[in-house]
Amino acid sequence: MSRSVWSPVSLAVLCAGAGYARPTRRLADRITESVCGVLAAGGVQVEVEVLELGRLAPDLAQRVARGQASLDLREAIAVVVAADGLVVATPVVATSPSDVFASFFDILRGGVLSGMPVLLAANSGSRWQPPDIGQVLRGRLTGLHAEPVATVVVAGPEDWEAPAHGVAARLRGRIDQAAAEFAAVLISRAR
Repeated sequence: MSRSVWSPVSLAVLCAGAGYARPTRRLADRITESVCGVLAAGGVQVEVEVLELGRLAPDLAQRVARGQASLDLREAIAVVVAADGLVVATPVVATSPSDVFASFFDILRGGVLSGMPVLLAANSGSRWQPPDIGQVLRGRLTGLHAEPVATVVVAGPEDWEAPAHGVAARLRGRIDQAAAEFAAVLISRAR
């Protein structure tokens, strides 16, 4: 019997951008939509929880300074730890992920992400995209023993300059490729 009979797959979507209308959030939303479509086609029900990490910036700073985690931060960590898979989208600042991305994953220790399937995405505000940003993101998550899928989705300004109906075809192709890889892992574990 497939897992969808028993319980849906839980997906935590972490957006390390600055707000709902920003390109990083749009990227996370487009990826989530694609992943959910592939999972639904495979007969797997999905529950999605979106976490805006930018809202947790003060809580993360307090955690670093005082070693205390607020209720909101503890709840966000609980959502991540309980998820069957993570979609993680971050803006790229110079050649690094956002500070809030780095701070959040710095506090996840003790193997809590061991074996966790992850789809990584980065949104660059510059037309020049650092060639190794995918490697940087993968390194951060594999260092926590998570299992990022092979394709890292990297978007730049040119990818958002398409007509209002959607993203550029090139970005859509990368999203769909990463979503298919990620969903295949989740489906194999759901059975």
